[in-house]
Amino acid sequence: MRTHTHQEFEAELRNLKDRLLAMGGRCEQMISTAVRAFEDRDEALAREVIEADRRMDEDEVIVDELAVRMLALRQPVGRDLRFAVAAVKASTDLERIGDEAVNIAERAMEMEPTDRLSPPESKLPEMAQRAGAMLRDSLNALVEEDPKKARIVFEQDDAVDAIYGEVMQLSIDYMKDPSRIADGMRICNCAKYLERIADHATNIAEMVIFTVEGRDVRHGNV
Repeated sequence: MRTHTHQEFEAELRNLKDRLLAMGGRCEQMISTAVRAFEDRDEALAREVIEADRRMDEDEVIVDELAVRMLALRQPVGRDLRFAVAAVKASTDLERIGDEAVNIAERAMEMEPTDRLSPPESKLPEMAQRAGAMLRDSLNALVEEDPKKARIVFEQDDAVDAIYGEVMQLSIDYMKDPSRIADGMRICNCAKYLERIADHATNIAEMVIFTVEGRDVRHGNV
């Protein structure tokens, strides 16, 4: 009986991890598509992101239900208990990442058409790539329960913050032309959305440390 119950628990745990990975993959795709929509001023791509967000909301509910069911029926302790808690928190961060991708898509639909990216917005694709890599690495660290990989995510956040600072500085110069102020503000907003995505990835990485080591390393207590 104990073996059978253990096998069921392991299957549920694997299902929960697979759901989180699938949710993260969808987030990555949404970020990439939203930034391409911004680069190309492509309303159709922007609307794809907005439509995908509905699935993200559904995913969050499913992950939460799986974790709560595990807590109620299996009554895990120690590391398994902490993982279930981390999964719920991670699903919230992933859902919010989806929201930030939608924000970028919405700003894309508001931008003026152009044949050439302005200096500040030309930095957004690299920022998105780095934030997406942080997300992927943090989720892999979570499902593999690997604190070393999680700590690498913390280091990657500095690069995203640096690009964010560049975009802000370039935007100041860009908006010296009053006709560019509206688009300049939208570019600044998109950079902020990407910076928040990196922060959410960092949150997930912090939960890896909590899961494996039982320590709360939020707010810089690494």
